[in-house]
Amino acid sequence: MTLVQLDYLLAVDTYRHFATAAEHCFVTQPTLSMQLQKLEEELGVQLFDRSRVPVRPTEIGKEIIAQARIVATEAKKIREIVQNQQLELAGELRIGIIPTLAPYLMPLFITRFMQKYPQVRVVVQELLTDQIIQKLQHEQLDAGLLVTPLEDKSITEVPLFYEAFVAYINPGHPLADSQSISPEQLDTDELWVLNEGHCFRSQVLNICNRGGSGQTGNFDYKSGSLETLKRLVDSQRGLTLLPELSVLDMPAEKRKLVHPFTAPQPLREVSLVVHRSFLKRKLIEALQQEILAALPDEIRNRQKQQVVEVRRS
Repeated sequence: MTLVQLDYLLAVDTYRHFATAAEHCFVTQPTLSMQLQKLEEELGVQLFDRSRVPVRPTEIGKEIIAQARIVATEAKKIREIVQNQQLELAGELRIGIIPTLAPYLMPLFITRFMQKYPQVRVVVQELLTDQIIQKLQHEQLDAGLLVTPLEDKSITEVPLFYEAFVAYINPGHPLADSQSISPEQLDTDELWVLNEGHCFRSQVLNICNRGGSGQTGNFDYKSGSLETLKRLVDSQRGLTLLPELSVLDMPAEKRKLVHPFTAPQPLREVSLVVHRSFLKRKLIEALQQEILAALPDEIRNRQKQQVVEVRRS
């Protein structure tokens, strides 16, 4: 049994396709298949049911794969010990970030981070929460930037900051003259919300404490973009809720449409999330420090108060 064979085993489990796994391991499919066959012969068990498409682990295969992930992670820690002795941070840092954070948080810190650590290759994927968790579990990402708490025992959550929700209201709406609003004043029939699958959608509906369809009148539009929701409010009346970072750079005329909530403000907890046995500790610590340094003081120094629950499917 070799570490290379375990890497091939984990790749097939991740991609559930021998050719795709071989491509990601930079070997030919015959080479990968031969090594896995040797591993099965050595162990005396069948690891995958090859008659199914996509291929799936056998029951004993699932147990062996779980242990192989532990072994592979521990082996990588040896390289990390050496890297931690180096004065300059280097290597690849793979980050997953949710769509309601990416366009507003990334520009705040990424340029400075890359200038400060030029030997680090940063790879960012914009993904939904469940996709980020899955990729962390399969070691396809090193860290995630998303909204917590998630109560998932496979991950470690490091809260970074607490971001307020604000209302973005069309000038013709009855609430447009209000200095601040309360959740009880919101009518979900006039509320534009994101598609199913976005944690921000579930938080918005939790603030309202009742369901909502994301449609006004006879126009029904399902959006995956907060920027689209803003434009719908501008053109179709109604209102939407936005995260605080998304309104920081608004022009003055648009800022007039932004209304805070009355105290206690509903907040979302934004965290740096890693697998519980995560690697690249120094890189991730550096990432955490740069994000915190880039935040506006009001957000960075805000204390945890009324955090809105995240519901996952």
